[in-house]
Amino acid sequence: MGDRGFGRLPRARYEQELRRLQIELVRLQEWVRAEGRRLLVVFEGRDAAGKGGAIKRVTESLNPRIARIVALPVPTERERTQWYFQRYVEQLPAAGEIVLFDRSWYNRAGVEHVMGFCTKEEHQRFLRQCPVFERMLAEDGILLRKYWFSVSDAEQEQRFRKRLSDPARRWKISAMDLESITRWEAYSQAKDEMFARTDIPEAPWYVVEADDKRAARINMIAHLLSTVPYGDVRLPDLRLPPRPAPTGYERPPRHLQTYVPDHAASLLASDRETRGEGAHG
Repeated sequence: MGDRGFGRLPRARYEQELRRLQIELVRLQEWVRAEGRRLLVVFEGRDAAGKGGAIKRVTESLNPRIARIVALPVPTERERTQWYFQRYVEQLPAAGEIVLFDRSWYNRAGVEHVMGFCTKEEHQRFLRQCPVFERMLAEDGILLRKYWFSVSDAEQEQRFRKRLSDPARRWKISAMDLESITRWEAYSQAKDEMFARTDIPEAPWYVVEADDKRAARINMIAHLLSTVPYGDVRLPDLRLPPRPAPTGYERPPRHLQTYVPDHAASLLASDRETRGEGAHG
């Protein structure tokens, strides 16, 4: 891991820059839509490296009809008999779309290879075919960007511990994730071979230093924007129309509809009781 030398990015500065970059991402989205371009972004890296958080920040201001996330489950029995890239091809962007792969065909170069879920022959075939496949994507006009989120062993272990103790994030960790700790060097060797074989001019790998999650997100988004020649798209001039005068409509009585209980009000009441304010506080 490289030493950035500036410490961790303060939250206020991070949120300010993230807001600016997300506005630029919306401009990028409108350009992709208007120009009928196809943008494909691959997120790879070690477990708990921050891929999911980065994807969330990329997409949270975008139109889900244009930008979609692909996170494929374990292949079915039928898919295991197909050409390895086949189920990923089905997810590629059409004109005017942005697709973000939360892990991708590179599963075969990493977890499948290290954990023995594929044969050595299948692994080597993947490494031969992958550059050909990606050159075909680039030749067909797909804008392919590949990001590897790099995290140190100490930072990864700390994030694993936080996930284990947080009920809201417990689902993010599995027994296989924990096994990656004991196979750290094997994963490192697999990544090194993957880079050596698939880092090609048409689709280079870009490494994101991810020990600082905020900095990683900012760096990745800024880089992505810098690699796509997007421009402003003229949007329609939209203005709120004047609200028409009432014509006699009367809303049905409230008791005829079923309302969601006001849980927020119960929280406020509980807080008042805790402070000892009572009913007349």
